[in-house]
Amino acid sequence: MSRAKLALFALSVLVLVVVVGWMSTMTNPSHLAPTADRSGESTCPMGTLPAEVRDTVRRIHAGGPFPFPRSDGAVFANREGHLPKQRGGYYHEYTVITPRSRDRSLRRMVTGGTPLTDPTQYFYTGNHYDSFCLVIGAERH
Repeated sequence: MSRAKLALFALSVLVLVVVVGWMSTMTNPSHLAPTADRSGESTCPMGTLPAEVRDTVRRIHAGGPFPFPRSDGAVFANREGHLPKQRGGYYHEYTVITPRSRDRSLRRMVTGGTPLTDPTQYFYTGNHYDSFCLVIGAERH
């Protein structure tokens, strides 16, 4: 094989690797998919979540105002058992606004611990409690 053909072949392989890698991020973007920490619990860095999650966390830290005051801050019972087992009243839920939605939609932030304005844990669900990820970086600094 000539040098020119070998160089063309190597370049073709490189382009193929780049394209396949790019396509895999488009079908399963790691910046949107939760990852698992050492305990197996799904985690999601704050910066990978929708901007409305950051707005909700700011409201939690400020103690409000909340867009749905009758629901936001209510005790979350964890009936499905998707979150770690805790005593009653440990978890509280908050609406994460979904743009263009006229109701609370599916996105929620569930916090764990006290005080309510600085909880020890933050969990995000984009599918109305079917699954959660532990939010990394939501705590106050």
